[in-house]
Amino acid sequence: MTLIIGKGRIFFIMSDFLIELNPQQQKAVAAPPGPMLVLAGPGSGKTRVLTYRVAYLIAALEVPAYQIMAVTFTNKAAREMGHRVQSLLQEKAEGLWLGTFHAICGRILRREAAHLPVDSNFVIFDEDDQLTLMKRVIKEHKLNEKDFNPRQVLAKISNAKNDLQMPADYPLLNHRDEVIQSLYTAYQAYLVASNAMDFDDMLLYTAHLLRNQASIQQKYAHRFKHILVDEFQDTNQAQYNLLFHLAAHHRNLFVVGDEDQSIYRWRGADYKNVKRFEADFTNHEKILLEQNYRSTQTILDSALSVINENEHRTEKVLFTERGKGEPVIVYEATDDHDEAAYVVDIIARQLAQEKAKESDFAIMYRTNAQSRLLEEAFRRANLNYRLIGAQRFYGRREVKDMIAFLRLIYNPKDEVSLSRVINLPPRGIGAVTLQRLQAIAQQADMSSGEVLLALNAAHGSAFMSDLGATAARLLPFSKLLTSWRFNLDLVSLTDLFDQVLLDTDYEAYVKAESDALQDRWANVLELRAVLLEYEEVGLAAFLEAMALVADQDTLPDTIDAPTMLTLHAAKGLEFQQVFIIGLDEHYLPHSRSLHEPEELAEERRLFYVGMTRAKERLYLTRAQRRRSPYGSYETMLPSRFLMDLPESLTRGRISRMDSWHENFDIQQFQWGQSYGSKAKSTAPKPPKRREQRFFPEMHVQHPVYGEGVVQNSRLEFGDETVEVYFDGLGLKALVASMSRLEILEE
Repeated sequence: MTLIIGKGRIFFIMSDFLIELNPQQQKAVAAPPGPMLVLAGPGSGKTRVLTYRVAYLIAALEVPAYQIMAVTFTNKAAREMGHRVQSLLQEKAEGLWLGTFHAICGRILRREAAHLPVDSNFVIFDEDDQLTLMKRVIKEHKLNEKDFNPRQVLAKISNAKNDLQMPADYPLLNHRDEVIQSLYTAYQAYLVASNAMDFDDMLLYTAHLLRNQASIQQKYAHRFKHILVDEFQDTNQAQYNLLFHLAAHHRNLFVVGDEDQSIYRWRGADYKNVKRFEADFTNHEKILLEQNYRSTQTILDSALSVINENEHRTEKVLFTERGKGEPVIVYEATDDHDEAAYVVDIIARQLAQEKAKESDFAIMYRTNAQSRLLEEAFRRANLNYRLIGAQRFYGRREVKDMIAFLRLIYNPKDEVSLSRVINLPPRGIGAVTLQRLQAIAQQADMSSGEVLLALNAAHGSAFMSDLGATAARLLPFSKLLTSWRFNLDLVSLTDLFDQVLLDTDYEAYVKAESDALQDRWANVLELRAVLLEYEEVGLAAFLEAMALVADQDTLPDTIDAPTMLTLHAAKGLEFQQVFIIGLDEHYLPHSRSLHEPEELAEERRLFYVGMTRAKERLYLTRAQRRRSPYGSYETMLPSRFLMDLPESLTRGRISRMDSWHENFDIQQFQWGQSYGSKAKSTAPKPPKRREQRFFPEMHVQHPVYGEGVVQNSRLEFGDETVEVYFDGLGLKALVASMSRLEILEE
């Protein structure tokens, strides 16, 4: 590798590994320092560009690895990038900060714990832990979960944290917001008391440290000369804020993404961060990666015909050297059972004729519930299948049980883990005993776990007296916890794990809980095998890895059966043949998006992502009618996205519809037509669609419930359903035409 230095700039004569890249990839990888925006179409090799850029910085520009930070969105992607960099350099890149946003924030937070309300050994609460805690908070506030759904409240809090809002910053527009603010305050207090953070806290606290602690901001901004980011279009406001402050000194921010593949708006992702980057880094360079290495040209052209309907995007011309390929197959089933049967029949025939392997196929859908009929069809055909999005390994009860034991040993302040395992297996500690323990702990300004440990200490007699008869029931578990804590730093992780299993007789308990379909003990042993990988780095590293594992991190490297998954889960994957089912209005696009332009645009992006997962063949299916939850059949309308596909690229037809749906937006779709043709003059005229009258934050009057504030409204089944919050009564869902709602203030 040769370097030529002149006039203060380093010119790199391409090494063998740069020759492997196409011209646009080379331009991105070998770009001089400075802000860089790489807009990478699907299948264009963005991971390769990021990997080679890291290697280029180290080998060509001689940047020390410890001065480079590379951020990915999954641990799996981080591992793959690390292996590729090592392979390119033929040596380990010591000190390189490579990982997800949460993993990198975790490293910073544990180093800077002195500035936080928690200790450096904080634990990370997963979604189940958060839900358990929020239910407790709602109960203590004497609120009804029907009025304040725990998941919905957590979503509100998550959105606030992603917008960098602490409880005191929570916006108050009505009384409901005031209640949610109080729940947020209590929830956050419990997290701190448990020496815990949730996922959003990791971003929130890090962003606040970088924004409010000048010394910390300067420390990391000076250290990292180059910051690289994958999937930039999926960053939220907190993540963008982090990157902005980390790159404030050197301004060498290299981001790779694609606005057209931004599909996580519901969890705070904002593709507009691409525009923010362009505004904040005015001297940036922008490069488009448009050569696709995955799909045929027909698939790419079909996908572009869909996504080109979206506004506020950078136009791309995707091309490939893989040839034109076969037309996209569109199929209209008579009903949802026929649709599932068609998909499985196509797969079965190709397998029988040995034209394809089982792993070649993927079936994608908008929501998990759509998998049921497919599963039944696979079983009838006696074919194996793999379901992604079902309960993943780390979400299984017995696995979470054992992780909770380990979390409690590591952090006795963890109230959620204590509540989960203190009576597991059952040892006579019921809700009353636990409440008594929690009350004593609060009086002593301690955690329940700390009180349990004190029972075995010399100063524990006072607690024994306070607990009274309940002390006898708690003392055995107190001794176990004390013993485990004593051995924490003396024995290996697997030995500690085995001690917990032995002391609790968990094997007998979990085997009694197993059945023919689920060998729970096998899952416990599998977790033990995972622990072996963390023997050297310790329990803290294991717990953090387990808390931050994502669904995509648990996908097998090799798939040996047709795969069923949601379109969201398909991000980053590819298959020889892809079926996308449910291409009907209200399914794809989803009913929630039909009257929200931003959400509808995201539905289009979601479909685009699914289409571009296909390498050789793409099948798009819909059903003329589907069974409703109430048993009757409902006539469905073809998805508006199908109308964007040129007839020259497809095979199959969507028939003319003679039935009309009052909730259909005529401006978005042309009816009374054969698929791909102009509307016919003989088409039946649709009935007038009911207009939406109620919108969020409207003040309304109900003859029975009194005054209220509209929280949400949607058109469905030909009428408007309005969700209204009434003081003292909570949230009520009302059918507009039957509820006699009056608008007091628009």
